[in-house]
Amino acid sequence: MWNPEVYLSFADHRGRPFVDLVARIGAEAPRRVVDLGCGPGNLTVTLHQRWPSAVVEAWDDSPEMVTAARERGVAANLGDVRDWSPQPDTDVVLSNATLHWVPEHRELLTRWAGALAPGSWLAMQVPGNFAAPSHEAVRQLAAEERWAALLHDIPFAADDVVDTPAGYAALLTDAGCTVDAWETTYVHQLTGDHPVLEWITGTALRPVRSRLTDDQWERFRADLIPVLDAAYPRRPDGRTFFPFRRIFVVAQTG
Repeated sequence: MWNPEVYLSFADHRGRPFVDLVARIGAEAPRRVVDLGCGPGNLTVTLHQRWPSAVVEAWDDSPEMVTAARERGVAANLGDVRDWSPQPDTDVVLSNATLHWVPEHRELLTRWAGALAPGSWLAMQVPGNFAAPSHEAVRQLAAEERWAALLHDIPFAADDVVDTPAGYAALLTDAGCTVDAWETTYVHQLTGDHPVLEWITGTALRPVRSRLTDDQWERFRADLIPVLDAAYPRRPDGRTFFPFRRIFVVAQTG
């Protein structure tokens, strides 16, 4: 289950990649803009500002997120992105920090590129930090004997969840697109006690939480704290630097 309040606790940091992604989309006056994986809708609402004449269509598979998005005035639909297909007037499709949850997302990108009209835009951003100390700590702890039976099949068990920018560029070039692909490492400056743990609690640890009882969850978190605090030490000024790599792709169909 997604918790919009936990996710939004780092809204400013999580919003930066969305802004950077949308800025590279060259559509001037699209008829329909689709946000796949809209989450709580706090970023989706900005699409109306960028393209005031467009119909903004939004999708998410979390009832909690859809409810939060609708409360912000977003016409959000509940559904899996794997079941989505573009309407004839769809000129822009974007997906921010969603497709890494979908193992077959490479096939989806190829399918969407083929279904969109020529000149349409397809843009996505996914985390590229699955080899980072934060995720490695989760993998190692989950593999320990006391947790392995409960957590053997959690997502992100490997660090090849997403492709490289060059890999996505090749995929969508072969699908007939003109592609701009790049990566950025953001150094988020976090504050508070154990901020990296709090960050991943709202995202990567969500599948872990769903498999554990309340008591087990508290023990798992307690075991993670010293590992994460050692990997991401708090500075004397109280800030914790959290490097976070992200992968971006903006493609225009041919």
